[in-house]
Amino acid sequence: MTVTKKERLLSLDIFRGITILLMILVNNPGSWSHIYSPLEHAEWNGCTPTDLVFPFFLFIVGVTTVFSLSRIRDEKHDLKPVYIRLVRRSATLILLGWLLGGFPHYDLNHIRIPGVLPRIGVVYFFTALIFLKIKKENIVYLLSFLLLLYWGLMTLIPVPGVGYPNLEPTTNLAAWLDRTIMGNHLWSGTKVWDPEGILSTIPAIGTALLGVLTGYWLKSDKDKTTKTVWMFYYGVILMALGYVWNFWFPINKGIWTSSYVVYTGGLALVFLAVCYWLIDVQDKKWWIKPFHIYGTNAIAVFFLSGLMGRLLYLIKVESPSGETVALKTYIYQEFFLSFFSPINASLMYAITFILLWLFLMWLLYRKNIFIKV
Repeated sequence: MTVTKKERLLSLDIFRGITILLMILVNNPGSWSHIYSPLEHAEWNGCTPTDLVFPFFLFIVGVTTVFSLSRIRDEKHDLKPVYIRLVRRSATLILLGWLLGGFPHYDLNHIRIPGVLPRIGVVYFFTALIFLKIKKENIVYLLSFLLLLYWGLMTLIPVPGVGYPNLEPTTNLAAWLDRTIMGNHLWSGTKVWDPEGILSTIPAIGTALLGVLTGYWLKSDKDKTTKTVWMFYYGVILMALGYVWNFWFPINKGIWTSSYVVYTGGLALVFLAVCYWLIDVQDKKWWIKPFHIYGTNAIAVFFLSGLMGRLLYLIKVESPSGETVALKTYIYQEFFLSFFSPINASLMYAITFILLWLFLMWLLYRKNIFIKV
């Protein structure tokens, strides 16, 4: 990681900050047995608020790509150094994902190959290449092609060993491909398929391309009010299209269905439109500081908080009853469960975790230190 200072679109940073804060919130309950339903993923089909977090982040990756690479593309610089930078950044994200996912044992026979950070790395790489090499008008066609292609693959291609196309968790085409290529290197929560698997990366790139198209719009010469209105309008249209498509290709995060891309992309557009209107049009900024702190060091806080979360499981201490328990269990039981009901204690633990990392990131923020991968 390197330290850098950079001018940014403020509302985009706030959107990123809200997204990463929610990501940390849902990843760090006090107890996985006691979680409010909006803070859980849908069991399979459907979409909860938690299922919005990752597509929102990939959408933001697409918007950011336009802001960071437009000048280089428009001035027709030699792109070889840019390609090297893209490879380096993507590889760093993938490596960080493996370091976090395998910590601390790094069992090479079972370490998870896919994951959140590896998916961000892969999606960023292809999204940036597409932005650099393909015209805006053609990106619309490419996006449509990718979503329709994935729909066709998942609903028309027979699954080896099963025989009929289906969208069930363990017998769909994406799950078969993950098992065939990656074997034991899948998410431990399922072991036989991965929510960040190979085939579902195709529509995940589509999520980022929706962000690219939004980035083009934000960089246009239109006035800010017009930008806001049309982002909101297209967001609602996409939500409606995703909802209708859901009847044929269900909204599903686990296999990142095309309807899920369209539906969550619409919600992301509406959410960004609200942030843009409040911050960049109405100049209402009194509430943004915590989210700005998170948004300007998003990857750093995600990685480091994930590392800390794992350490809290690994460190063992003796409880008042004489049992040896994980430090996280001790903190949850002694400082939260003693004062709240189990579900509220679990939520308060997660909120405290967020506040702790808000303070740690504030120490960097106050010195204008932004850690860039």
